Amino acid sequence: MIKNQILCITSIYFLLLSFNFSNAEQMKKQETIIENLDRSADPSVPEELGGNGFKEIAKDLGYITYNFTEEDLYFFGDPRAVKGGTLRHITSRFPATLRTLGQNSNYVENSTIEGLCYESLISTHPLNLDFIPVLATHWKISDDKMQFWFRIDPRARFSDGMPVTADDVVATWDLLMDETILEPSSQLVYGKFERPVAESKYIVSVKCEQLNWRNLLYFGGMSILPSHILNDLDGTDYLEEYQWKMLPGSGSYIINDNDIVNQESFTLTRRTDYWAADDLTNKYTSNFDKIKFIVVKDNQPLEFEKFKKGEQDFYTVAKARVWVEECDFEGIQNGWIKKHRIFSEKPAGTSGFAFNMRKWPFDDRRLRYAFAYLYDREKMNREMYYSEYSMMHSLWSGSVYENPNNEKVLYNPQKAVQFLRDAGYKDRNKVGWLYHEETGKVLEFDLSIGKGLAYMVTPVQQMLAEYGINIKIKFVDGTTNWKNLMERNFTVYMQSWGGLVFPNPETSLHSSLADQSNNNNISGFKNARVDTLLELYDVEFNQQKRVEIIREIDGIYSNIHPAAWGIARNYQRLLWWDKFGHPEYVVSRYTGDYRSIFSYWWVDPEKEARLNKAIEIGEALPVTDIDITFWPEYLKLNQ
Repeated sequence: MIKNQILCITSIYFLLLSFNFSNAEQMKKQETIIENLDRSADPSVPEELGGNGFKEIAKDLGYITYNFTEEDLYFFGDPRAVKGGTLRHITSRFPATLRTLGQNSNYVENSTIEGLCYESLISTHPLNLDFIPVLATHWKISDDKMQFWFRIDPRARFSDGMPVTADDVVATWDLLMDETILEPSSQLVYGKFERPVAESKYIVSVKCEQLNWRNLLYFGGMSILPSHILNDLDGTDYLEEYQWKMLPGSGSYIINDNDIVNQESFTLTRRTDYWAADDLTNKYTSNFDKIKFIVVKDNQPLEFEKFKKGEQDFYTVAKARVWVEECDFEGIQNGWIKKHRIFSEKPAGTSGFAFNMRKWPFDDRRLRYAFAYLYDREKMNREMYYSEYSMMHSLWSGSVYENPNNEKVLYNPQKAVQFLRDAGYKDRNKVGWLYHEETGKVLEFDLSIGKGLAYMVTPVQQMLAEYGINIKIKFVDGTTNWKNLMERNFTVYMQSWGGLVFPNPETSLHSSLADQSNNNNISGFKNARVDTLLELYDVEFNQQKRVEIIREIDGIYSNIHPAAWGIARNYQRLLWWDKFGHPEYVVSRYTGDYRSIFSYWWVDPEKEARLNKAIEIGEALPVTDIDITFWPEYLKLNQ
């Protein structure tokens, strides 16, 4: 094991070294591009307002930027990448809308579309999380951190050919602040800023309403939409007109209207006129000509079979049983399909069962604890998941933000029965269900899931039934289930949320969101102390103190128990047909999952030909180690 680690660390070093040498010449070309970018500015705009010559005086004006090094570029794709081909991905649902903001736009599919089709002013470095330029070449922060300025790259263009300007930033903020888009969390986040000001065609400024360490992250990370369209729309118009079509974006992909087949598929097409295609931070990314999302609604076995037949290019294995028992078929044995566990530093997120605390029965804390104590997830991990998981006890499980003093709520039927009795559920009716001693109300409720998730819920149903609680499982498609969740038409919801590199508990825990629809405070969580802590968190620029604040929030949340915690794993189980090239790290450090495929991978013509020939003649290809541990080894090397 130690020998393998040494070899891995050594290989990483030489990979970085070889990458640096191969890109030295290209870095010089990139510097030329950057030097020349000012020449594309509108000549009527003076240099101090972002026009030609701005770069030479930017530092004197107080602006900063990120200066990329050869080492940086290793983490922005691979020089071996080639453009071309189609990536096919099956998803279990068609989004409720193709909009990237507004009502019903918080599906993972919408987030994927946003990341590929739209761009923000700045972003974060995939390795060190420093701010880096995207639409803005430079930015400035006032001494009191209450005002920001951004200089927009004069080269930037939307997919319809219109230039990106400061007016687009203003129009985007206006739309986000329009309550008729029916997304109150947007007003919560962007209401912390005054209306931005277009100081020139290329300079936009914004003042903060209150001090917040995340202000630059959030405002700078806002995906910019075109003002020449938004100026003629209000929020209601936007929701209606762009329900199933795309606003022009400045990103590397576009979705054409004729590539949208409602409830069946949608296809992203790589732009050949993408304005920043030759920048080295983009040159080796966005490699697929097309990315096709195919819908197979709530039928994981069928999706898996389609993958094995070659109708999907990669497959994320969610079920441990499938990974252990069903991932040894011919394609994997022959090396035609790669089988890997990919480790990264992706935040674990949250899973389990979220309770609707707005209504009976889970408006009673004792019922929430009773459910949690009867949910034997350790047994399920042993018997169903091959002990591949760890137990969650936190909203930020396994991270520095987890409160170590959270109660470890594990299977304990004695405690559960006591909670039930204390809540008035002591006796059972003729069919065996508990009922309330005063109201006579039977302890039963609905739980809606997709059919493919029955294997995860039926054991829980049986566990609670043994103690007199009747869970009535209802099968619905993913779109319907999500709408019910957002409209608060649920009693308990089987949840699985991705984690954030920078925790943002406000949008899921603030009391002001508890009784509103279409936001991530799904349980109706309200707590005055947490509201106070959220305010303190926003203005705390010391990372260690922010950790302490989040830990206190975590402890309060855990005690109130709006959810029965689930299980977690720190790797992605992934299968793919061996026709792709990818960087040595395979996935990015903090994304850590299949979404990196869209940006960093490519169809390797030689591999594709080799694969096709091997399948045709029945020849085996090399089989490599299952575990890919680039990022854990990188962390060891750089601690």
